[in-house]
Amino acid sequence: MSSHRPPAPRTEHPPTPEPAPPAGTRDDTRDPAVHPVDESRPLGRIILFGVQHVLVMAATPISAIFLMSATLRLDAGLTVNLLSAAFVLSGVGSLIQSLGPWKFGPRLPFVMLPGGAPLILFIAIAEQHGLPTATGAVVLTAAFSFVVLPVFSRLLRFFPALVIGTMIVIVGVNLVKVGAVLVTGRPGEPGFADPTNLALGMVTIGFTVVFYLLFTGILRQLAVMLGLVAGTVVAGLLGRFDAGGAAEGGLVSLPQLMPFGSPQFSLVAALPLMLYSLASMAEATGQTVINAEAVGKKIDTRTDVPKTVRGDALTSLFGGFFGLPLMVTSGENIGIVRVTGVRSRFVTAAAGVVLVVIGFLAPVTRAISVVPSAVVGGTAMVVFAVITVLGVQMLGRSDLDRHTSTFVCAVALALGLLPILIPGVYAGFPPNVRILLESGVAVGAFVAAVLNVLFHHVRPRVAARLTTSRTESDR
Repeated sequence: MSSHRPPAPRTEHPPTPEPAPPAGTRDDTRDPAVHPVDESRPLGRIILFGVQHVLVMAATPISAIFLMSATLRLDAGLTVNLLSAAFVLSGVGSLIQSLGPWKFGPRLPFVMLPGGAPLILFIAIAEQHGLPTATGAVVLTAAFSFVVLPVFSRLLRFFPALVIGTMIVIVGVNLVKVGAVLVTGRPGEPGFADPTNLALGMVTIGFTVVFYLLFTGILRQLAVMLGLVAGTVVAGLLGRFDAGGAAEGGLVSLPQLMPFGSPQFSLVAALPLMLYSLASMAEATGQTVINAEAVGKKIDTRTDVPKTVRGDALTSLFGGFFGLPLMVTSGENIGIVRVTGVRSRFVTAAAGVVLVVIGFLAPVTRAISVVPSAVVGGTAMVVFAVITVLGVQMLGRSDLDRHTSTFVCAVALALGLLPILIPGVYAGFPPNVRILLESGVAVGAFVAAVLNVLFHHVRPRVAARLTTSRTESDR
């Protein structure tokens, strides 16, 4: 999962004092002429810290693929293939963002992951138009990101914290609902609300809470992953976990190119994803600035932010041909940077290599793929509910004390949550219209953006002109 932060409006990042690493982690042997971000450390230490990043971040691609597989009812072989592709592409994206070849990647300690809003939009498109159209939408959106990037900065003012925060809340609610379905099953189908599955989901959440309560530091960051493991152990004790398939097959697996067949391209179907990509670019701005602040590196957002966006777009372009949703940079690993005091981008590059290796190890991906859906659902509910909280936090910084801001947010939430809370509400509309209306994220973002422009840009200008005209007539 990726964390959502408001985009920074400034165009150049001022020098920031370098944060001191925690006691016991400072390396006094480093060359003071080399910035810690660009510092190369002993290979063994880099790999060790890279594995640490992977352990903290691995729950996101696992949850994303399980959510996608369970919702779209994909078979076990396809799930293993997609999980392998997710690890490989996450690793490739992390290498691009960390090493920064040519004009791709800001050369900061970034890790790339699938999931979040792009995953939900991908699933929605797949359910309504089929998986080939969903993969085509990912490819179109990646190409769209390259095309719109030159004018991206001009569009940022139409996506303030009020708009992005509203969209993130809708995304979070939708994700929690999809995660809950993994635990309960679909209403009306056999096994719906099975007590054992409900117990597994609640036990997984309970273990996650206990681990987060008792542990500190890196172990606390691993609470979600540890909760997933504990839930899987309980499932095994209850006879709901069969790891026999993990030992079958070879040792190496290669992600399958175009697992759903040749992509089919539909601009109408891809429109919600394209709309989201604009907000994703705004998020990439904030992520890049926050990352630079965390490692104490001076950057120029006019050149470095486009490198981050290009890295996202390039990785997503490749990912689309391997059946994956959009890939995005993640800021979750910044917590690890703060705890360890190790700011080298070569550590996240090593994490990228580890992710690629995991993706090629067939027994590992097969073992992960057989985790019960109820356990994954419990983990997903916790992970994705955090997105809702982040949206609420962002709304808290968007001046909701203003009545107009409250009204904009309320209307956007009402229309955006409608198709999520009442599935099939637009079933009577034409297919091309339905694909837009049934995407609560796209509707909420569009309504919030339009109302924000009307109330906070157009209305003040009209009022100012009317006031000016009255003043001149009084003279």
